[in-house]
Formats: sequence, C-alpha cells, structure tokens
Amino acid sequence: MWKGRFQTDTASLLKEYSESVSFDWRLYRHDIAGSIAHAAALTKAGLITEIERAEIEAGLRQIEGEIARGEFEFQRDLEDIHMNIEATLTKRIGAAGAKLHTARSRNDQVALDLRLYLREETGALQKNVRGLQKALVRLARRHQEVTLPGYTHLQRAQPVLFAHHALAYVEMFERDHARLADGLKRINIMPLGSGAIAGSTIVLDRAFVAAQLGFDGVTQNSMDAVSDRDFACELLATLAIVGMHLSRLCEDLILWASAEFGFATISDAYTTGSSLMPQKKNPDVAELTRGKTGRLYGNLFSLLTMLKGLPMTYNRDMQEDKEPVFDSVDTAKAALEIVAAMLDETRINASATQAASADPALLATDLADYLVRKGVPFRQAHEMVGKAVHAAAEAGVGLDKLTLAQYQSISEAYGEDVFGVFDLEKAAQSRQGTGAPSPQNVEAQLKCWEALEGSLKNQKNDAPANCF
Repeated sequence: MWKGRFQTDTASLLKEYSESVSFDWRLYRHDIAGSIAHAAALTKAGLITEIERAEIEAGLRQIEGEIARGEFEFQRDLEDIHMNIEATLTKRIGAAGAKLHTARSRNDQVALDLRLYLREETGALQKNVRGLQKALVRLARRHQEVTLPGYTHLQRAQPVLFAHHALAYVEMFERDHARLADGLKRINIMPLGSGAIAGSTIVLDRAFVAAQLGFDGVTQNSMDAVSDRDFACELLATLAIVGMHLSRLCEDLILWASAEFGFATISDAYTTGSSLMPQKKNPDVAELTRGKTGRLYGNLFSLLTMLKGLPMTYNRDMQEDKEPVFDSVDTAKAALEIVAAMLDETRINASATQAASADPALLATDLADYLVRKGVPFRQAHEMVGKAVHAAAEAGVGLDKLTLAQYQSISEAYGEDVFGVFDLEKAAQSRQGTGAPSPQNVEAQLKCWEALEGSLKNQKNDAPANCF
C-alpha cells in the first residue's frame, strides 16, 4: 500500500502484531456492499466506465461468495479485510480494481463498514430482546394465578402475583429495546467520502452513496466522521445495561431454584450436574449469563479507555475497537437467546410460593392502611402495627393469630374487622392503582404484552403503546 514511500519491507514481527484480518474478516459483506456503492458513485462522476463498474461488482460478488463458503484465502500480510478484498479484486480484474480506491481512505472505509455491521446487528439484537420478552410473558401467563413474596433487602416485603414480577423484567427489556432503537439513529449516518481526514479533491455524490446503502444522512465534518466511535460506545453501553438486566433476572432464578427457596424448577435441558455429587442440579445457564455481564462491562470500558486520549483524527489505536464490539454483540445475542429458551422450560412451584406468601407479616402494610382508613395518621398507624408485630413475635404466632383484645390493647382503632385484612385474595384485589399488581391490572398488562407476538412483522418492532 505504501511501497512508494518506504524503501525497506515491513518487519515480519510488525506484520503479525498489526494484522486485523483474523477478526475483522467478518465485516466482508459490509465492506463489499460499501465498495459496490462507491463504484457506482465513481461511475456517476465519470471516473470509471459502466463496464469497469460491472467488472468491479462481479468480482466483488465472487469474492463475497468465496468468503461465505469458506473458500477464500486471507493473507495476513495484507493486514485487514479491506486490503484482502481489494488486492484480490485487482489481481483478478486488473486496472478496474486498482481504480476502486479513488477518493476513499481506509479511515472512512472502516468507519462505514462498522456502521453497516452495527446497523444490521442492532436489528438482530432488537429481535433477541423481543424474543426474551415473549418468553417472560409466556412464563407469566402459565403461572398467572401464582402469588409469591416480593422482597426488599432480600427480606419478605409484600405479596405480589408472580406474573407481575415477570412483567417487571419485560418493562426493563423494553427500555433496552428503546435504547437500541434510539442508538440506531446515530449509527445510520454515512461517513464514506470523508477520506483520511479532509475529504478529497475528487468530489463524489455522498447523498447518492448514502441512498444506495440505506443511510438516513451523511456526516458533516470529515475529521469527526473518521474518528467517531461514539455510536459503538453507545451500543456497548446499551448492551452492558442489557447484561445487567439479564444478570438480575438470572440472580432471581438462581435463588428461586435453590432448596432454600424452592420457588422454581429449571428443566434438565438447561441445568448441569456435578462430577462428584450425584444429587446436584446446577443453574449453569443463569450463572454463566450472570458472569458474562462482566464481559459486557469490560468491553465497554476497553473501548472508552482506548478512545479517551486520542487526538484528532484516526489513530491506529482505533483498530482495537472491533474485538470488544464483536464480543459484546455475540455475547449479548447468545445470552438473550439462551435465557429465553431456559424460561420456556422453567416451572414455578406454586405450592412453595403460596406457602411463603401465606406469611401474615407480608400484610403488615395493609394493616397500617386499615388503620389509616379509620382516621389514624399513617406514622401513628405504622407505629401501632409495629407494636402488633412485636407482640406476635413475643407470643410466637402470626399477626392473624393475635386476639382482638391484644390488638385493642395497642389501640382501640383496631376493630372486629381487623382479621379481614389477612385475606390474601382480597389484599391482591385491592391493589388496583396504575402499575400495582391486582389480578385485573396484571391481566390487562399480559394482554397488552401478548400483542408482541405479532410485532416482529412490524418493521419498527414497536411495543403496543397501551402497555405504558
């Protein structure tokens, strides 16, 4: 590439150190698509003939097929996917291939390829997020009537419907889906035509190329265009949040699948055994997913750290952007897919969750609300219920087993109807505020999210608006 300036061959050690084709080969389809569009722009500008353009496209399509079939021989001496394709094309078709790089630099070429790749993968990730949401909705529907304790500080707090708990994760992943969609706006701007740093004196129709490649617009500053990797940072940040949400979901499943909780049973197909202990059934999918979140975090910080000290514009450090990007995309897609599959083969053990939900202490806040409705200020009500909890603990009984006399020794506001507070079904029915887990609210939300079943046919992949 630079033999005119250099009189000594590049050291073999440097060639080995600097090559990237061992990992950036996966950009081949995007590189070829960009080159075909660039060739069309060169033709439009009168820089190559239509015959030459056709030769270039045919040659590139042949190379594309060979790479797809595993028949293409990559040369590490040629450094990257861009030069491997260009050199092979030129060797096969001659002068027309040598004209392809007119008014183009590898700086804007790789920026283009990465955007095309991330645009495609963002769509795939959105589908994976939708797939997981659907699995959560199906799990919620299968166990719609099941009640379990909700926890704060990992201590029993208040009873909720399991479906409400599952739908909380559906909403988490909806925000991830929205972040992916929003980031796509910044990915889908075309940098090609920016050259190495300052464009080119050979002016091509950038809007024409952008239209050929399906971009929404073109970059407006050539220096920023070749040095910008914000769009990749943004995607990796979104995937780190996806990983965090997956990890929280998996932590719940790990706890629930333990003998101490016994709330969930994960299928044998998505668990493993022990090489020593025959009785073990380990939630490996959930544990691995929880662990892989660290990779998603690490990839984000690797990219941010690589970029933080770079002067304008392109620097070779930026070759280090691809491996963390590729790894985060692969990791997130795999995790979303396997967790969805695991959920489809997970059963919630209603008897265990119902037994835990039957703890009358879970309705202590309802007891305070009972006193508030009788005119007691909430802070006083809170104290009065706290005294009842203490009395029950001292007596070794549940709140529902205290006598009326014991309640009234605390406050005369407690009446004979106090024991109705401990009806779990009525307690659930009473939680009717927007976003609360009454059976009616949960049913409405389930129906709303079930509309996602047809959403993949919608190009925008939008969630039903009335879910919010």
